[in-house]
Amino acid sequence: MNQPPLAQRILLAKVGLDGHDRGIKVVARGLRDAGFHVIYSGLWQSIDAVVQAAADEDVDWLGVSILNGAHMTLVPALLDALRQRELSQIGVIVGGIIPPADQAKLIELGVRGCFGPGTPLPSIVEFCNS
Repeated sequence: MNQPPLAQRILLAKVGLDGHDRGIKVVARGLRDAGFHVIYSGLWQSIDAVVQAAADEDVDWLGVSILNGAHMTLVPALLDALRQRELSQIGVIVGGIIPPADQAKLIELGVRGCFGPGTPLPSIVEFCNS
């Protein structure tokens, strides 16, 4: 008997002191409605807590929302922590206000995709399903 494919698992996280969470909640609902199994970590998470949650939840994707300008500090540290825990197979996507030059640098470091405010939800879903 054919089993339906398992839903992709994605952890959405707010790392650091950024308290703006409306966008990540909209993305969470959109991904859930598209069939993803969504885990939302909540606000003010440490990098270690997010990496531990990603390991515990056995996620396929880790989406981080950063709106406070700390993306060039927090995201490289997050990628490093994932590598140290041998979790490099988890695809990392970043949302927030990230200048194009910084997006290119983050992708060079290992981020799979960057999405700014106003990105249509179907674009994020399609990206994660490809």
